[in-house]
Amino acid sequence: MTDSVWLHEMFWPDIAQYLKTGDTVLVPIGATEQHGPHTALFVDTAWASDVSEAVARQEGVLVAPPMHFGYSQHHLAYPGGITLRAETLTQVALDVGESLISHGFRKVVFVNGNRIANLPPLQIAMTKLRYRTGAFSAIVDTHLIARREVCEAAGNARDASNHAGDVETSFMMHAHPEFVRPDRMEKLPERELPAFSAVFPMDPPFDQNIAFTQATADEFHAKTQGRGVYSDPTAATAQKGEKILDVTVRRAAEFIRQVKALEVDCPKCPIPV
Repeated sequence: MTDSVWLHEMFWPDIAQYLKTGDTVLVPIGATEQHGPHTALFVDTAWASDVSEAVARQEGVLVAPPMHFGYSQHHLAYPGGITLRAETLTQVALDVGESLISHGFRKVVFVNGNRIANLPPLQIAMTKLRYRTGAFSAIVDTHLIARREVCEAAGNARDASNHAGDVETSFMMHAHPEFVRPDRMEKLPERELPAFSAVFPMDPPFDQNIAFTQATADEFHAKTQGRGVYSDPTAATAQKGEKILDVTVRRAAEFIRQVKALEVDCPKCPIPV
C-alpha cells in the first residue's frame, strides 16, 4: 500500500481498504492567477494543497487531486490567469463531491486557497451536497481557519492579509522559495483608511471596516498599479511563513478531528450524470 494521502497516487484496492474504517476526504481548490511579479501563479493552489496534505497526514484522511482553477475573473488583467465561471466552479465541486460520496466517503471537506473569491460558489456546492445526499460537507478556508493566529504571526501588520502581500509572500518563501523573486518586490505606501474600505470580494483585510464592490479586470489592473499587488510584500520572511503555515495546519487539523467524530447518515449516494 502506498504511503501517499493523494487519491490520484493510490490504487483502488487501497482506497477501498481505507473506506472500511474512514470516510473523510479533503478536496483542495485553489486558482491559477497572478500574485504580483514576485510570486508564481499557483500560490492559491499551493495553500490548498500544502494544508490539505499536512492535515491528511496528521489525521489519517485522504485528499482528492487539487483543482488548479477557481473564480478569478479580475485577475485576467494580467497574463496567464485562468478563471472558471462561478456556476462552473459550483458544478465541478458538486460533481467531485458526489463522485466521492458514491464510493462511500461521507464527509467531504473543500479546502479553499483562493479566499473569498471562491467561497460563494463553494458554499452553494456545499449546501447542495448536504441536501441532495445527506453527506456532511464543509469548507476550510486557509486564510480564515486561523485568522487571529495568522494576524499575530504577521505582527498584526496593516493589510498583511491582502493579495500578494506579507502573508502570502511569507508562505511562499517558506513552502516554495523557488517560486519567489525577492528582487521584484516593491514597497507599497501606506493607504488612508476611510470609514468603510471598498474592496474587491476576495481579500478582506484584518483591520478595516469593509463594503464589497466588484472591479472589472481593467479596474483591478489600475488599482494594483499594473503590478497585481494589493499590499506590501517587502516585510515577508520565510520564518514568518513557517509560523503562518504551522498555525493554519494546526487549526485545520483540529476541525478535521471534529469532523471525523461525526456520525453521518447518507441515504442517497448518486453518481453524477
